[in-house]
Amino acid sequence: MYFLLVWLALAPAWAQEWRTFSGDPAGSRYSPLKQIDRSNVAKLRPAWIYHSGDKGDRGRTTIQCTPVVIGGVMYVTSPMLKTIALDAATGREIWRFDPFEGSEQGSRGVSRGVTYWADRDDRRILFGAGPYLYELDARTGKSIAAFGDNGRVDLRQGLDREPPGSFNGMTTPGAIYKNLIIVGASVGEGPRLSAPGHIRAYHVRTGKREWIFHTIPHPGEFGHETWEGDAWKTAGAANNWGGMSVDEKRGWVFVSTGSPAFDFYGGQRLGANLFGNSVLALDAATGKRIWHFQTTHHDLWDYDLPTLPNLVRVQGRDAVVQVTKTGMAFVLDRETGKPLFPVEERPAPASSVPGERSSPTQPFTVKPPPFVPHRFEPTDISPEARAYVMERLKTARAGEIYTPPSLEGTVILPGFHGGALWGGSAFDPDSGRLYLNANNVPWLMTLVKAREGAPYPYDHLGYKKFEDAEGYPAVKPPWGKLVSIDLNEGRILWQRPLGELKELTRRGVPPTGTENIGGAIVTAGGLVFIGATKDEMFRAFDADTGKLLWETKLEAGAYAVPATYSLNGRQFVVIAAGGGGKLATPTGDAFVAFALP
Repeated sequence: MYFLLVWLALAPAWAQEWRTFSGDPAGSRYSPLKQIDRSNVAKLRPAWIYHSGDKGDRGRTTIQCTPVVIGGVMYVTSPMLKTIALDAATGREIWRFDPFEGSEQGSRGVSRGVTYWADRDDRRILFGAGPYLYELDARTGKSIAAFGDNGRVDLRQGLDREPPGSFNGMTTPGAIYKNLIIVGASVGEGPRLSAPGHIRAYHVRTGKREWIFHTIPHPGEFGHETWEGDAWKTAGAANNWGGMSVDEKRGWVFVSTGSPAFDFYGGQRLGANLFGNSVLALDAATGKRIWHFQTTHHDLWDYDLPTLPNLVRVQGRDAVVQVTKTGMAFVLDRETGKPLFPVEERPAPASSVPGERSSPTQPFTVKPPPFVPHRFEPTDISPEARAYVMERLKTARAGEIYTPPSLEGTVILPGFHGGALWGGSAFDPDSGRLYLNANNVPWLMTLVKAREGAPYPYDHLGYKKFEDAEGYPAVKPPWGKLVSIDLNEGRILWQRPLGELKELTRRGVPPTGTENIGGAIVTAGGLVFIGATKDEMFRAFDADTGKLLWETKLEAGAYAVPATYSLNGRQFVVIAAGGGGKLATPTGDAFVAFALP
């Protein structure tokens, strides 16, 4: 223990802190801290609990924030999108900033945290709320008036195209490269005209836009020919809402993008639709494209790339790993974007919707294999549940992945919450292993003819989960799981059901796992920490075997990614317990930090 304390005292600051919402610029969600390990994790106890005091029960608020911890201070965002600084050792509030104070707009949306920037004694916090990017003094929480327009930048402006629809702003923190903050956006994707999801860089000191990359290319730009006709003028989205990673040595930023809008009908945007559903390598100083790789062509399933690319080193090479809603992990050479393992273009089902032309092929990873099923398998938790599901299937299309939406209704599997979701994956550089949580929950998508005068010829009947008569997912479990992938060999090492529905356990049903929102981190102590599940538990697993080593019940569901850090020789693990949100469990407003006694 003495030598461990000495190491903790002498280790560089980055090793003891959690400096970005994903842990580091590479997006590893890994910590070299190992005071908490397999031998003692069962002794973890709450060290402190902080309540923000602003949850919404009727509005079903949530917390998706991963804390950033630097210099003994923790920076978080609350259910109502306030930005708050805490003493990371005690949870005592230092300051708070309400971006909606004095405004009739009110808070809306979610925030996955903040971005920290520093130059000597100049330390700043940047974050998105509503349609604005804000900047604060990290020491005082006061707005920096010289940034943008009196402390904020209006993200609805500067898109090189008048946005015809709503612009919802940022949900995920931007990425820092030198004096730039590089940001994506969350935009509307429904059956209406929406803003394009272009990537932009702003100067941290002034808020001036320094460059823009058109994810829907303009005439003369690479990829413009993949949008037939003048679709580029009206098409929206193809946006980055899951975060970015930065290779500081190369000076490159790696961006993941979502589907073009409208999500489920593409007759007005025929073509492959670059750079939707793509991994992009951009020059971080200029925004120039270096390479791209598209994971879904002409998306009709809302198969956004929902999380940042992980920058890893495997097989002795620098690589990029992108996990997807489709349950595939694409492992790409970092210099060229070429797959390190085989990726095959395979035939995909054709659309039956008039005016639509789905892509005849889609890319499939051979290695690693998919970590969720690609074919619908009816539930087997009881004969009654299976019979109910089979009866409902008589009026809907179901089958392989990439079966297009239809007027009679189509089962979408993997569903709109993945596979992988925005919680992403964690990478252990010592073992070359990736850890992620996954969902296996089907949804039903039914297209209908739109009202007269609507901007699209088709609308839909809403986002509906495909469930049995009791409200459980209509597919064979597990419905949620934790997965470990060996990236050197391209194989799944282990997978375990994640979460428990005790009422089914009592009925003798083997563990099914639960739908989950959030993500995992991995530590040098050989541990994977994760909340995410509907049963409101926070857990630690053995990184080598997947064995459950510790769990504790939280005040509310932990629908976020945890963080870990060390102060005064003591390692902490912190998680947001905000509940609510899309899983509709009771809401909370807590950040809970755990440590050894």
